[in-house]
Amino acid sequence: MRNYLVIVILLFLASCVDNKQTGKFNTVEIQTVFTDSLSIRTIEIMGANNVAFAANKGAFGLLNPENGQVKVNTQLYDSIVPEFRATSHNSSDFFMLSIGSPALLYKTGDQGEMQLVYLEEDEDVFYDAMTFWNNQEGIAVGDSMNGCLSIIITRDGGYSWNKIPCSSLPKAEKGEGAFAASNTNIKVLGNKAWIGTSKGNVYYTEDKGFSWQSIKTPIESGLDTQGIFSVDFYNENIGFAIGGDYTQPHINVANKAITTDGGKTWQLIASGTLPNFRSCVQFVPSANGEQLVALGFKGIAYSHDSGATWKQLSNESFYTMRFLNDSIAYAAGKNRIAKLLFK
Repeated sequence: MRNYLVIVILLFLASCVDNKQTGKFNTVEIQTVFTDSLSIRTIEIMGANNVAFAANKGAFGLLNPENGQVKVNTQLYDSIVPEFRATSHNSSDFFMLSIGSPALLYKTGDQGEMQLVYLEEDEDVFYDAMTFWNNQEGIAVGDSMNGCLSIIITRDGGYSWNKIPCSSLPKAEKGEGAFAASNTNIKVLGNKAWIGTSKGNVYYTEDKGFSWQSIKTPIESGLDTQGIFSVDFYNENIGFAIGGDYTQPHINVANKAITTDGGKTWQLIASGTLPNFRSCVQFVPSANGEQLVALGFKGIAYSHDSGATWKQLSNESFYTMRFLNDSIAYAAGKNRIAKLLFK
């Protein structure tokens, strides 16, 4: 009898463990919460109820998806209508950065209007993404100029930005840059940052941008339209990179890689299988680094086994996404922002 009870208890405990692990997604419900004639490639979740965004046509705005309230403004620079593809925020301010020349970086100003805090003019200027480590220190990355990536850093809460000299950066490969597709080719954790590039490299710093190294990944990058489009880390060890070729989006070979040692080494995963080209990948929060969502204009794909296998959840097109919690995310794309409910 005692042995029987032990077996019953063990089976019960095993079933409890199994139930605890059943937070896998099978479907996604897509609820459009904002529509406009905009191309939205970057969003920020601001607290529990607001989504900030910036887009082409100089547009930026703040949306409350729960009550539908939205405020959209336009930021011009003289007669120039900027296209914003990078945003970030700290506890007090929202930031947005334009592509092309002049590069225009704005923060929410003290007088209620956007304040220009960084300007750079050059025919080769093209910034792609930005983020913050903390309330004081932030980073933005752009395509290479004069032999190195363009990386600017703030250490005073975004009031001033300084460009890292090429002498302090690895030498860039010819034509190396990043893709301004989803504002997710930079990831920061602790003092570290990882940047995915168009040449399949991951730039890595462990001291908030004071020193850098470039690490080659096996992601295919032979053409200008190929490379790493998005990188995310679950913790300081487990990371994932995804990309492909946006002009040949059916290709699914050598477009996904995983690291388990903090980005020091990368291995191809799910090569030759779903997903094909994607512009954004994000780890599902509180899922032990095992669950990922990748999306792009070819739809939404999901993995529950650290990227080894994937399931296409939707064919609807998006450019970028951010998780609110472990089952709700917001995604943006052509003409809309949507709430994603994973089930």
